[in-house]
Amino acid sequence: MYLGRCLCGEVEIKINGDITDIIHCHCSLCRKNSGTAYATNGFIQSSEFEFVSGEKSLSLFSLKPGRSRHFCSKCGSPVYSSNDQDPTRFRIRLGILDSDIKERPISHNFVSSKANWDDIDADLPRYDTAEPSRR
Repeated sequence: MYLGRCLCGEVEIKINGDITDIIHCHCSLCRKNSGTAYATNGFIQSSEFEFVSGEKSLSLFSLKPGRSRHFCSKCGSPVYSSNDQDPTRFRIRLGILDSDIKERPISHNFVSSKANWDDIDADLPRYDTAEPSRR
């Protein structure tokens, strides 16, 4: 089980399962959404996700039809992303979690789009596009 909350604490979540396919994404969309060099994302089963509090404080943004980014309307923290083509999974930004996680990242993705000032120093596989299992 994992617990997490947004920056202001309004939205609290619980994940009752594992986090899979964790990657560091360097694409420009993840960089803009996170305001950092890359976003660390993983997948969870939507059936294993629940709100402890603050669900009504969520807002959403859809850059592409059927894909929504759900975030705290008070502090702007990303909470999860959903995709209508796969409603069984949510993508979660690991930075929202307060619990230590046992899973580890498997790769760096979209490195050809990385910030020019970022020096990737982790010893993980690197791909110019999505990690092969995400295609």
